[in-house]
Order: sequence, then structure tokens, then C-alpha cells
Amino acid sequence: MPEPTPSVGRVVHYVSHGTPVREDGSQAFPPKCRAAVVTEVDDAEPYRVGLAVLNPTGQFFHPLAAGGCMADFTEQQGGTRHWPGRV
Repeated sequence: MPEPTPSVGRVVHYVSHGTPVREDGSQAFPPKCRAAVVTEVDDAEPYRVGLAVLNPTGQFFHPLAAGGCMADFTEQQGGTRHWPGRV
């Protein structure tokens, strides 16, 4: 089944980058899923969107003008977005 096409106003999950991995392999804050709202969709690349990310410490914006945010439906790497799981 193909992934849905994003549209303005849809809720997605944004994966935060977390803190850098230390020399001993530990990480103070690992990547986490955060709620985000699609604010714009790239016409040429519909899987690249602008986001308003809702974090416990405040809101962060990833507009298309600054590179936007790409989809990652498999590995969910930091700095990417994916659809929330169904519950």
C-alpha cells in the first residue's frame, strides 16, 4: 500500500536529532518522535514538506526555504518525518 501524500494541516511525527554520540558510545538524549504539523508541501517533491514541530520545550520550524523535511518511513532517522502509527 503506498504512503499517503502529505497535505497542509496533516499531523506527522518528526524525529529529533538527539545529542551527538559520545566517545564511549552513549548518547545523553537519543532521537525521539515529536508531534508536527505540515505547514507546506514541495510541489516538485511531495515527500519534502515544511513542518511546525511541537516539542516539550517549545516550537521549532523547518520551512521549505531552509530545506524542509524529508520522509523516512523505514529507518526513521533524525531530522525526518513519518506518519504516526495506528493505535
